[in-house]
Amino acid sequence: MKWGEAPAATVVVGEEHCEMEDRELTVRKTTLFSPGDGLEAYDHRTGALAFRLETYGRGGACGGGAAAGDLALLGAAGDPVLTVRRRRPSLHHRWDGFLGDGGAAGAKPLFSARRSSILGAGAGVLVDLLAPAHAAPASPKEFRVDGSFPRRCCRLVAVASSGGAGEVEEGEDQETVVAEVRRKVDEGAHVVLGRDVFVLWVRAGFDAAFAMGIVLVLGRITGDELDGVLGEELLLEATSPV
Repeated sequence: MKWGEAPAATVVVGEEHCEMEDRELTVRKTTLFSPGDGLEAYDHRTGALAFRLETYGRGGACGGGAAAGDLALLGAAGDPVLTVRRRRPSLHHRWDGFLGDGGAAGAKPLFSARRSSILGAGAGVLVDLLAPAHAAPASPKEFRVDGSFPRRCCRLVAVASSGGAGEVEEGEDQETVVAEVRRKVDEGAHVVLGRDVFVLWVRAGFDAAFAMGIVLVLGRITGDELDGVLGEELLLEATSPV
């Protein structure tokens, strides 16, 4: 396994969500009624609201074509930029992501995320790009999530098969960490905050709206309950600045 350099840009939802520098978003839950309900994400550098999630009044009341049960990722102005929808039936607990409110006639999903196994919530999560809005041909098409989202310690890894000659042998995969969820540290008090506030780090050139969409899906696929004992394999070394 080799860890490659990040691509120049991986645009899935829109170029406006890709920045030339690494980006950190502070994500916090705004309601506690069920896992994932009510989220707000703020840009660490500016403090400005970047994204939010509201699940109340779905079924068209917010987001036009959204259906009951959909999760809509809204931009700072309240416009739906991405909608994730559970595919039924699906043994792997599969969710699809759609551009905007997902209500366009014949809309095809941008990506699909699923558990790697039907055995339970502890299994890994795999993500496939299906019909991204603006992705370049060289963009990675497969991703996986390593670590534990309920413990706020996981990474989104892009897996790109080389399929040809070069520094990487034919058939060998290059892997790049493109986003990371980690615990939030209060810079003044130097204490780790609770799991209702966490950091989403996004690599330069990677689509932050897509990364946020994966966060929404993880909240539904893996849940938010802690069970078992935290193993050393989940204590991932942070790739973003401390």
